Amino acid sequence: MTVHFIGAGPGAADLITLRGRDIIASCPVCLYAGSLVPREILGHCPEGARIVNTAPMDLDAIIDEIRRAHEAGQDVARLHSGDLSVWSAMGEQMRRLRALDIPVSVTPGVPSFAAAAASLGAELTLPGLAQSVVLTRTPGRASSMPQGETLANFAATGATLAIHLSIQNLAQVVADLTPVYGGDCPVAVVYRASWPDERILRSTLARIEGEMDDQIARTAIILVGPALGGEGFAESCLYSADYDRRYRPQSAESPWSEWSEQDG
Repeated sequence: MTVHFIGAGPGAADLITLRGRDIIASCPVCLYAGSLVPREILGHCPEGARIVNTAPMDLDAIIDEIRRAHEAGQDVARLHSGDLSVWSAMGEQMRRLRALDIPVSVTPGVPSFAAAAASLGAELTLPGLAQSVVLTRTPGRASSMPQGETLANFAATGATLAIHLSIQNLAQVVADLTPVYGGDCPVAVVYRASWPDERILRSTLARIEGEMDDQIARTAIILVGPALGGEGFAESCLYSADYDRRYRPQSAESPWSEWSEQDG
């Protein structure tokens, strides 16, 4: 018996990996975060599967549900939105399951910031403008921020900021970032990226508050940084005619020894 933690993607039912889909189809028990995981994904569950919405449950109740499946020898598909590596609450569940000697596996998913960037048609790392993306948030009821992890500190690097779980703190985001990036810095708010009711607002730090729709109250990501403007960046050397390609394999299947000796 194994508990399979699966990143169910940002919202669109077809933005789930083939591995995740197949694991769901093999598990007689499925626990899913009902507030964020679309019900269409549950269509991959096998007939007769026990499907549990964990949105109203606390951690103890979730672990009890998994323990019962473990005692019955039933694999569990544990679905979380986006990707499991950030803000998924997977860590606290895995800690308890490991203490109970219950095996676990992890299957990654499409993260919300990637879905938002795709909706914008934007590359978040443009040569000469930004070569880093910072995934961060502002303090909230569920979690505080460690000392030093401030928006101003991150902005000082010039990176593109992908600010999660913070649309309710938009005024503070603007106040923290404007002195560093300037009022003309591009901003994009993507509400429910990849869902049918997705909405996109492009603006600047100086204007974003006045242009916000009051109905966008949650499930939105804020992207900030010069790269969002999509202008004034250099072309990379990657496809330059005089770029040295000796360390680039000719195919994904080429073994290192084969192509490094030929090109090196």
